[in-house]
Amino acid sequence: MIPQLVFATNNDHKLSEVRQILGARCRVLSLAEAGISEELPETSPTLEGNALQKARRVARLCGMDCFADDTGLEVAALGGEPGVMSARYASANGAGGSHDSKANMHLLLERMAGIADRSARFRTAIALIRGGKETLVEGIVNGQIAEAPAGADGFGYDPVFLPEGSCLTFAQMAPEAKNAISHRGRAIENLLHAIENQNQPSTPI
Repeated sequence: MIPQLVFATNNDHKLSEVRQILGARCRVLSLAEAGISEELPETSPTLEGNALQKARRVARLCGMDCFADDTGLEVAALGGEPGVMSARYASANGAGGSHDSKANMHLLLERMAGIADRSARFRTAIALIRGGKETLVEGIVNGQIAEAPAGADGFGYDPVFLPEGSCLTFAQMAPEAKNAISHRGRAIENLLHAIENQNQPSTPI
């Protein structure tokens, strides 16, 4: 039986991407389809904490199995910034509105000016609540921060992130190519493994 889960996000880009990654392996309901219209809390200092916070809220509101994610771009030369503040990087530093991707990228590139070490990683944490049980998984992709934005696809920091072994940014890749190696794609695969493990019958001792 195909599992059905509510995805605890108000980000249409994420919803579309996750549905593309999962295909027919899981039915993903949006918050609207689950009858939820409110903004979800993201006040934890960690990606895992934010994911759990959102998933727990949605589980309480609709009583359905659900999952939530939080993603951060972690840049080595900046001590792991923007990290958990990735979506609000510019606004948190007085340089733009909330969830302003262009302002976020502009601030990032400004702070990376003249820095030789441009190594970074994208990390996605996913919290699954299924049958009342909480499970955490993650997905990581290493790469570099580009000197300038390139590409028109993707969202967030995709135009300035060069995944390891590629000369293309995430925003220059076809969705299928990006999803095959991305942090979110890897986290979703780990989510499916967690669901499969839950479905395995227990072995008598």
